Amino acid sequence: MKGIRQLAEHLDISIGTVSRALNGKPDVNEETRRRVLVAAEELGYVANQSGRSLRQGTTNVIGLMIESSKETTENGDNFFLGLTGGLQSVLSRHKLDLIMLPCPSDEDPHEYLKRMVARRVVDAMIISATQRIDKRIDLLSRTKIPFVTLGRSASGSNYPWIDLDFDGVANSAVDRLVAHGHRRIAIAAPSNDINLGFIFLDGYRHALERHGIAFDPSLVIRVKSSEQGGYQAAHEILLLEDRPTAVILIYELMAIGLYRRLTEAGVIPGRDLAVIGFREEPRAKFLQPTLTCFRMSLPDLGVELAETLLATMPAYSHFYPEGARNCIWPLELVPGESDGFHLGNNGQRRQ
Repeated sequence: MKGIRQLAEHLDISIGTVSRALNGKPDVNEETRRRVLVAAEELGYVANQSGRSLRQGTTNVIGLMIESSKETTENGDNFFLGLTGGLQSVLSRHKLDLIMLPCPSDEDPHEYLKRMVARRVVDAMIISATQRIDKRIDLLSRTKIPFVTLGRSASGSNYPWIDLDFDGVANSAVDRLVAHGHRRIAIAAPSNDINLGFIFLDGYRHALERHGIAFDPSLVIRVKSSEQGGYQAAHEILLLEDRPTAVILIYELMAIGLYRRLTEAGVIPGRDLAVIGFREEPRAKFLQPTLTCFRMSLPDLGVELAETLLATMPAYSHFYPEGARNCIWPLELVPGESDGFHLGNNGQRRQ
């Protein structure tokens, strides 16, 4: 692999001319440009991006910060894989690269982000799994690094975010279950301080209130957002003296663990307990009975995130005149068989 100096010596022209030819400057004649490009390909020349970045003060890299844990690795969560397709389709228009920044679950996300900011590894950030109070938002605001969050937070004052409609999910699920005669409806909520859990719980409580159903704290099952969490949620439901007749899950892969534990106990999903999952997930498609859940387009969400972020960056904002905006991302309920039965006035299953 040759550097720019060796490329210039090979062609017997100045380094400046080679640099201008490689960068498409108009003051280089076409024959010289052609010679430089052909020689660069033949000699395997690759531009020193780190040096260029130091000179320009940019990296042309966007960071996507996610939480990395044993559960997410073992569960093969495909959420962010689906998201990155949409992100890259937008970033590639501007020759920007995307890198994943996986924060270990045993490290403080704020401290991890401080390290990334100090190293200037990216020009802008997308942060996910926002907490109720999230110091990362204040940090990025202070350092003037462009960013967008996937999820809202009580932190910060004026910053761009896109959040899934967890309130709408809770309300739609409760409405559907109540219409089927259910009154004792449990939810499996996150056991950590992620803000989506608070929004989901608030939506659930308001939906119950609309239907004149008293809120029962024992029906809020706090578990990890994983297959194991779904298994644990089912186990805790089975231990309740007055069991619920339905459950709503907040994480897509929970349904797999929940189905297994129920089946072990001889409780059949869709017959003995109505189940509504969170999001369509390829592995959950093999569950029987088929899972009632919510549908969304991850690539489209990725596109929206990328365009919202670029609208905050002066070099790209003119491409996105609508500007950075806040958005609640809708999800569509997809009926399955897991909640298809109805209860009569006596609370018994009705065909």
